[in-house]
Amino acid sequence: MVILKSKHEIEAIRKACQVVAECHRTIAPLIKPGITTNEIERIFEDIMLKHGAKPYQKGYKGYPYATCASPNDVIAHGFPSNKPLEEGDIVTIDTVAELDGWLGDSAWSYAVGQISPTAEKLMRVTKECLDLGIEQAQVGNRLGDVTSAIQRHAESHGFGVVRDLLAHGIGRDLHEEPTYMHVGKPGKGLRIKEGMVFTIEPMITEGTYNMTIDPDGWTARTMDNKLAAQYEHTIAITAEGPQILTAQ
Repeated sequence: MVILKSKHEIEAIRKACQVVAECHRTIAPLIKPGITTNEIERIFEDIMLKHGAKPYQKGYKGYPYATCASPNDVIAHGFPSNKPLEEGDIVTIDTVAELDGWLGDSAWSYAVGQISPTAEKLMRVTKECLDLGIEQAQVGNRLGDVTSAIQRHAESHGFGVVRDLLAHGIGRDLHEEPTYMHVGKPGKGLRIKEGMVFTIEPMITEGTYNMTIDPDGWTARTMDNKLAAQYEHTIAITAEGPQILTAQ
């Protein structure tokens, strides 16, 4: 069941989302060769605690960290580590903050120093996929309008769209309805209604969209070990159009 949110509830979710947005704003200029994802982990957790928020991912279904740190061929759910990021890497940092019982969720991909033209194109197209999806998140449209816009754009550039990891509704729980893949057909799927709050989070791959899971049970990696990127916002559906609650 999709839980529609009141304007008051949307504003409460926005506050949690803006803690996440501050995490990303803070870290963006600090991601350079030599930084470790464990350092990023500590910075994110410190920011959340400073705002009276909790790192919701930490302990969620046994996940041990406040962030997911996913470099290069890791699609999602990578563990932070003490391995320094290197020139030419790309890395996706994903986190969820809980504030006053409400949740905010956003992932962002970052370039580490000078990256290859392929990596640069992948990141650009993935961000464009997010923007195109958000444009279609209008009252009266269907989820297929969102997902087909993402799929068409990614595949027109020769990239893959991950099927096995899903976007989701969000509020007091991290994974509410609707849950959906970022592929589909226009005019199909759930009707979008005012008061819905959900993530749009395309995971786009350089090669195959198929993935494997590492022995840690969490780390999702491209099957062909080619690059992956992801951008994610939490959005609210209003009569005036989609509102990006995690806007940076």
